Amino acid sequence: MAKKFEFYDIRHLLKDYPKAYYYVVFGERSNGKTYSALDYALERYHKNGEQFAYVRRWGEDIRKKNLSTLFDGHSANGRIKSTFDGEWTDVYYGTGKFYLQRMNENGEIERAVDNCGFAFDLNSMEHSKSLSFPRVTTIIFDEFMSRNGYLPNEWVLFANTLSTIIRHRDNVKIIMLGNTVNKYCPYFSEMGLNHITTQKPGTVDVYYYGDTDLTVAVEYTGTSAKHGGKKSDVYFSFDNPELKMITGGAWEIAVYPHLNVKYRPKDVVANFFIEFEDALLHGEVVSLDTGPFIFLHQKTTPIKDENEDVVYTTKPYEKWNYRMCLTKHSDKLSLFIVRCLRENRIFYSTNEIGEVFRNYVMWSDSYSIKN
Repeated sequence: MAKKFEFYDIRHLLKDYPKAYYYVVFGERSNGKTYSALDYALERYHKNGEQFAYVRRWGEDIRKKNLSTLFDGHSANGRIKSTFDGEWTDVYYGTGKFYLQRMNENGEIERAVDNCGFAFDLNSMEHSKSLSFPRVTTIIFDEFMSRNGYLPNEWVLFANTLSTIIRHRDNVKIIMLGNTVNKYCPYFSEMGLNHITTQKPGTVDVYYYGDTDLTVAVEYTGTSAKHGGKKSDVYFSFDNPELKMITGGAWEIAVYPHLNVKYRPKDVVANFFIEFEDALLHGEVVSLDTGPFIFLHQKTTPIKDENEDVVYTTKPYEKWNYRMCLTKHSDKLSLFIVRCLRENRIFYSTNEIGEVFRNYVMWSDSYSIKN
């Protein structure tokens, strides 16, 4: 008989790897990642007066209407009351700060003078550069993986946010939480997390960086499916691969159009390539009597003519045929590719190839030379 599913608790990771500076935790949705991290942060505040920083990507994410219920679960199950020995029962959020509060015998709300935490968004962190946060020892970056795109130059914005909070200290734990919504997350390459997309559920990988003390512990949380699943899984049991992220922690991959016609080499009128992350895609522009289209598949051999073949990349090159952003160019080929995308005339060898291309287009749309 399978063991009953239990919600995730981050404390074991912090205990097993006490010298890590970053803790990256990802897996299926609604399995307790955020609840556990916030619970740990409240514990630190109760024991040592240490504050936490809750970080999101957009300013909209940290507005009062969106964060006022962040601790409702801890309040409803009595966790806040037990953590603070009955002194406080709830958490109030306003003006970028979290405060403990309670209701007295007269039905009046009493709120702590000292705030237990702060909320920041990466998009407007520039405004906090002159402030000081010496008591913040836990930084929680929630939903760091995105399926809808990232901020331009987001890695640098995140690093600047950390620098603003940490200053010259080395006693801060950084917890990054994500659902398995996108295998092509810029944080993976920027942090050198080279094996994260092939990591198995229920495992922890640890990354070290040269002769420095920097250590990153990465956990792919175990899937609830092995333990009978969550009660809510019944609502998402449709035969749709995109829902496997919710019910089992599998990487979310959309279904993309596949080619249902055959063509010959002479039907290929142009070729191009796309370098994104560790993937190299080969795009063939095909012209048939029914009209032109593009077929995208994986390129497993080196590009034959690096001085002539058009290559779309994420890095600047001095070569004329290397183009940094597909959607920022106005040449005939680039405009044709974008038009085919808009008109659904791009076909993919696999859904994985579709994911790579989708993420490259999102990156290209968001890139700005000003950042």
